[in-house]
Amino acid sequence: NPIFVCMLISDRYWIGTPLLINGWVRSVRTQKAHIFLHVNDGSSLQSLQVVAGAELNDQLLTFGSAVEVTGILKKSPHQKQAVELEAQRIHVIGECDPVDFPFKIKERHNLEYLRQFPHLRCRTNAFSSLLRIRSEATAAFHSFFKDNGFVQIHTPVITSNDCEGAGELFQVEPSSVGDAHREFFFSVPAFLTVSGQLHLEVMSGAFSRVYTFGPTFRAENSQSRRHLAEFYMVEAELGFLRSLNDLTKVMEDMFKSTTEQVLARCVEDVDLFHSKEVFFKALNVILSTFRMSYSEAVEILGRSTENFTFPWGCDLKTEHEKHLVKHCGNVPVFVTDYPYRLKPFYARANQDPPQNTAAAVDLLVPGVGELCGGSLREERLDVLTAHLEDAGLEDTYDWYLDLRRFGSVPHGGFGLGFERFLQCVLGVDNIKDVIPFPRYSHSCLL
Repeated sequence: NPIFVCMLISDRYWIGTPLLINGWVRSVRTQKAHIFLHVNDGSSLQSLQVVAGAELNDQLLTFGSAVEVTGILKKSPHQKQAVELEAQRIHVIGECDPVDFPFKIKERHNLEYLRQFPHLRCRTNAFSSLLRIRSEATAAFHSFFKDNGFVQIHTPVITSNDCEGAGELFQVEPSSVGDAHREFFFSVPAFLTVSGQLHLEVMSGAFSRVYTFGPTFRAENSQSRRHLAEFYMVEAELGFLRSLNDLTKVMEDMFKSTTEQVLARCVEDVDLFHSKEVFFKALNVILSTFRMSYSEAVEILGRSTENFTFPWGCDLKTEHEKHLVKHCGNVPVFVTDYPYRLKPFYARANQDPPQNTAAAVDLLVPGVGELCGGSLREERLDVLTAHLEDAGLEDTYDWYLDLRRFGSVPHGGFGLGFERFLQCVLGVDNIKDVIPFPRYSHSCLL
């Protein structure tokens, strides 16, 4: 009986082994005595060449059709193919009309064109490679956290807090409730989460290292290349931190470790997006980082020939972030000690008048700008209480003050935008092209 195999491991079997494979036809070439197919099952960018006698030809064997092939594994006489399958039987499982199919066999469609077909674009080389890289990157983040003693926490998607200032909210309500009899399903207003950070802080009272990796939602009316309404965040909280440097060290190690793993394990797929020159630049990104304070960043922007108008106290915009990265040699840049008023109430105040900065940090990366943001959390009960009272939030966040009343320790955390990470590593310009089903203002296809 033939062995059913995934094509990714087909070359691990002995020559002469009878195999059964399933996949989709990527190319068809017909000669007088033979037909040559390239069949791919999505496990690898490389397709398996199938060689069959002309008697097995079928008019339904077209680009995009799904097939089941039984045959004998042979050593390929062609240099580009290590092995090939000598077909004994070819069964067309699913037909594909090449006339109506929006992707053509000899064309390399750009990502903007593929975006029009969210239900079909996974069948192209470019997007299937992207999804394999995305899968490997997901595993790389989980591996980093597991290897460094973090406990994974499944933070809720539905929440009653807004993580104060993290973004516009989507409110959750039952679809069957009319306006005339409207009442809160959860007895309080509920929203799709903009961040799992506050829930991680709850857990950091019992675990010294915790993380979460899941979807977040922000109702920003934006169709820019950097924003989505639904995206994935990697967030972590660490207890017993002694300085902001302790936090940035973990952020840096995570970024380097995951980038290195993706580039090492997805060589063929990454190569589809990068030239060799760009690939080695990506390796350089792994090895180099730069650090500066917010005040130093303001000085650099002030000396720029681009004539930025940037007084101390303003928040960095995308063009400022990209300029700072370029100024430092196109390597990741940590910017620390932002003005306190730019940060949420939970950021730890440095108490350094007259500047009044916060122990906060952003990681800026080439091609994207801000990738990751974090801070030490305000663990001093009296300082935190005063900040909440000034904002009129002391009743809303009384539970948060309990975290400081009962066994609080110095701690901090960060959040990384997963899609922006993929943009950085692959050099993809539009964030909509690194997520399977992009959700953004005025667009929710499928």
